[in-house]
Amino acid sequence: MENRKSVGNIVWLNDVGEEQDYAFGDNGHRSESDSHGSEKLENIESAVRMILSNVNEDPERQGLVGTPNRIARMYSEVLGGYTVDLEKLVNGALFDVTYDEMIVVKDIEFYSMCEHHMLPFFGKAHVAYIPSNKVIGLSKIPRIVEMFSRRLQVQERMTRQIADTIDEILDPQGVAVILEGSHMCSMMRGVKKQEASMVTSAMLGCFKTNDKTRNEFLSHVRGI
Repeated sequence: MENRKSVGNIVWLNDVGEEQDYAFGDNGHRSESDSHGSEKLENIESAVRMILSNVNEDPERQGLVGTPNRIARMYSEVLGGYTVDLEKLVNGALFDVTYDEMIVVKDIEFYSMCEHHMLPFFGKAHVAYIPSNKVIGLSKIPRIVEMFSRRLQVQERMTRQIADTIDEILDPQGVAVILEGSHMCSMMRGVKKQEASMVTSAMLGCFKTNDKTRNEFLSHVRGI
């Protein structure tokens, strides 16, 4: 297609920087070769058994005997963002449209894992852009959010990654992203504050330079 823009690939690398062997799956995911994927699952299972033993549990008791396998399979889901290919995800859903007003997709639910304690953080993402000459399919923005949320993350970096990726794909007049997150690492441990939430933002292009544009976005997010 003439209007399709290449947006590059996200490639899983092993510990020595070699590209892994993946086949494309649904929604832009790569699937590892059976032998390599099984080896990773087994390694995670072994690590979980070691953790259980070292917190004075019995990995062989009835309630825990299947837990290492369940956790290994869970990580392949909740950390699945590492295996997403961006070009496959977008899948050519870039369209020439004469439109230069703000496009906002708000209240996108996300679930991620804090890289410091490997505990969940979750909340909502609000994304806006003003096109230059192309728009992206509506479902692709939540998928981009999910691609970056399903990794070990810090909210600040995730916010910027979403904004930079949309900016790279569309080359719009501007991009704005706000994330509102609640972090289990500060709710169930440490400071133990249940009601505290974190808000991060990334403003690019006209959203950064034009107060009126930025305030319009904020009014959409607040529902004013």
